[in-house]
Amino acid sequence: MSTLLADRQIEHLMTLHPKGFDLSLDRISRLLERLGNPQDRLPPVIHIAGTNGKGSTAAFSRALLEAAGLRVHVHTSPHLVNWHERYRLGAEGGGKFVADDVLADAIGRVADANRGETITVFEILTAVTFLLFSEHPADVAVIEVGLGGRFDATNVIKKPAVSVIMPVSLDHEAYLGDRVELIAAEKAGIIKRGCPVIVGAQESDAAREVLIETAERLGCPLAVYGQDFIASQEHGRMIYQDQTGLMDLSPPRLPGRHQYANAAAAIAAVRAAGFRLDDHAADRAMTTVSWPGRMQRLPQGKLVDLAPAGAEIWLDGGHNPGAGLVVAEALTEQEEKSARPLFLICGMINTKDQTGYFRAFKGIARHVYTVPVAFSDASVPNSELAIRAGEAGLSAEPVSSVANALMLLRDTWDASEPAPRILISGSLYLAGAVLAENGTPPV
Repeated sequence: MSTLLADRQIEHLMTLHPKGFDLSLDRISRLLERLGNPQDRLPPVIHIAGTNGKGSTAAFSRALLEAAGLRVHVHTSPHLVNWHERYRLGAEGGGKFVADDVLADAIGRVADANRGETITVFEILTAVTFLLFSEHPADVAVIEVGLGGRFDATNVIKKPAVSVIMPVSLDHEAYLGDRVELIAAEKAGIIKRGCPVIVGAQESDAAREVLIETAERLGCPLAVYGQDFIASQEHGRMIYQDQTGLMDLSPPRLPGRHQYANAAAAIAAVRAAGFRLDDHAADRAMTTVSWPGRMQRLPQGKLVDLAPAGAEIWLDGGHNPGAGLVVAEALTEQEEKSARPLFLICGMINTKDQTGYFRAFKGIARHVYTVPVAFSDASVPNSELAIRAGEAGLSAEPVSSVANALMLLRDTWDASEPAPRILISGSLYLAGAVLAENGTPPV
């Protein structure tokens, strides 16, 4: 059992309340009313939805705002190792994860206000977000949507400074719909009449059209990636362009060409929210941004020590076909810089399109080791996951754990070859477990 008081409180709440999602705003609205509606007392809010890229865009937004000298609250979900990661409280010189005693106190007050009524744990934790962010001073709050948008518990914010919709693709079909335009309509539910809207790079014309139509119907100032702002890679630099001109910036610290578009959406969002952003602050943000568990390089740690000598190890929690495509592209970029054989260690849960995810790696991954996902009742059995990888045209075999996969690779490695490039991926639950076991949790 965790030694952190807040963790123990949340574990207890999970025994009292239903697991999963129950999309509605009625329960959280009633709870927030009892708490004095803290969501109405927040600093300006950058509200971010999307299937992929919303976490990276939140990270870029935080880096940009902090580089500009502002205090930034950040709410993201899910966490990787500790629940405290969901709440970063703004402070001079950079925000910090909420202290355990502060989080425990807020959880206790929210649980008391709920009076034992039916509610989901995510709704309780979202109410905790609003309580914490209303009681601690900051200049701006970056709030990531949990699931969907229209009925997500975060969508009680009446007047966001800006609503941001990142790439929309198929995911959570049971809740959001089985066509991308239906999912886009759910994501567009965070758009509020007259409030600025940023539409990030979209994979689907149908999704983009739904988002633009919604913003225009609600009379929102609108900026669309590729139309009103854009970022490109030129001579090793990132060039951002919008109606105000050009910014010549360092390339984003987060790997992958898709991060140029995510960074661009964050720059556009910060400006649309009314914050001044000069080239110096934007450049500094590109070099300092951090987003654990998303194409994160693991240079050292207990698990890294089990791999073949000199192996290059990456960790990514992406878990749908769209995420698979951008990760595969990022790894192809790494291959162009330094050729190494690519191996995957993958664990996934049963609500995801496993074969669709693996299909992105056909032709670039030599072999896949499939592992169970610890701490998830929805883990796909490793033997079944190996079959799904095979359906996507990959060579695959089940093993019992990430550690065993790394040791098996080490013990069978041909030293005459370049050391391998290893991607551990498929689930944020798996990413969190790896960071904990490796001894490198988020900070």
